[in-house]
Amino acid sequence: MSVPLLRPFAALRPAPDRAAEVAAPPYDVLSSEEAREQADGKPWSFLHISKAEIDLPDGTDPYDPRVYAMAAENLGKMITAGVLRRDAKPCYSVYRLTMGEHVQTGLVGGGSVAAYDINRIRKHEFTRPDKEDDRVRQIDVTNAQTGPVLLAHHQHPDLAAATAAAVATAPAYAVTAADGIRHEIWVIEDDATIARITAAFESMPAIYIADGHHRSAAASRVAGMRRQSTADARGDESYESFLVVTFPINEMKIFDYNRVVRDLNGLSREAFLSALDEDFTVEAASSQVRPTAPRQIGLYLPGQWYRLTVKNAAPADPVARLDVSLLTDRLLDPILGIKDLRKDKRVDFVGGKRGLGELEKRVDSGEMAAAFAMFATTMEDLVAVADAGQVMPPKSTWFEPKLADGLVSYPLG
Repeated sequence: MSVPLLRPFAALRPAPDRAAEVAAPPYDVLSSEEAREQADGKPWSFLHISKAEIDLPDGTDPYDPRVYAMAAENLGKMITAGVLRRDAKPCYSVYRLTMGEHVQTGLVGGGSVAAYDINRIRKHEFTRPDKEDDRVRQIDVTNAQTGPVLLAHHQHPDLAAATAAAVATAPAYAVTAADGIRHEIWVIEDDATIARITAAFESMPAIYIADGHHRSAAASRVAGMRRQSTADARGDESYESFLVVTFPINEMKIFDYNRVVRDLNGLSREAFLSALDEDFTVEAASSQVRPTAPRQIGLYLPGQWYRLTVKNAAPADPVARLDVSLLTDRLLDPILGIKDLRKDKRVDFVGGKRGLGELEKRVDSGEMAAAFAMFATTMEDLVAVADAGQVMPPKSTWFEPKLADGLVSYPLG
């Protein structure tokens, strides 16, 4: 029995009056110490599941087997206490994120592992084995997928109609997080609407991973493990899907993902600027340079901004033509000797939400020698790379707003 591209599931979600207590930032944006501070005095914070090392002695390795056991124990406690409740039937949920004037409205469902495995749920990043292993253990030991994968899809009239009808009613629960982002959830229980949503997704050739490649890969590995240990598997078991929230491509927002480097590879400031002439037009600027179009890059050296414009035409290849690739191929590699952005400790990355002032701070402090402000990768770029079966350079996309952990979880039993 095949599993559709997206299907409803009986979600584990907070009791409406407990949603604000439960909702937590994504597990991978906080250090253990930050999580410990945020969860202090909040016994029902989902951080007790997603960052369960906070309930073990200080200094506990986040990958210690005790951490996953503690996560499972804490999840059980929240269910027993009625803080988390299981839906009575498989449903879809509508998830709306509001960040200032920006609003995006998507659907929560179970994405098909089989579709992921054949690249119908399309990837654009490599994964790291250690981070995959961590998510595999978390899913397997808790018997649940507690971290949603962020997806993107081309809009469909039936999906637009279903979400519009849902948001015209009061949400099942709503939370405004500490960062000001509002999270609202509606539950779709009507069987006819559920069937239309499933059919709409089934008509699509592909949907796209925006954020959550390690969670997706881990779900696939857990499904493979459980298939081998399940007698008479039908092919539609709960582990054959994974927790996703998918938004229309045109509603999603990507911020710039900027680069900072520790040294100029032995070059003086003057020699470095001179070396740029072959591939870039270099103009000194009187204020911060935030690129407003592709092929523009802001360069900050101590006390001075420059505007770099790529001289020669970008390649047709969907990865090579990305601004982050042009920076690496025409500057970081040939001039600064930085060839592997995944491994070279001389380069670091700064999410655009932190602002250009963060780039100035890291350079003026002496920690870094130069900073590069990038034009944000577009959703069209992401789709083109994924459709070509290729992968982007590391740290090419920074999605905001981010989904909360704990508002919807996917039990595997």
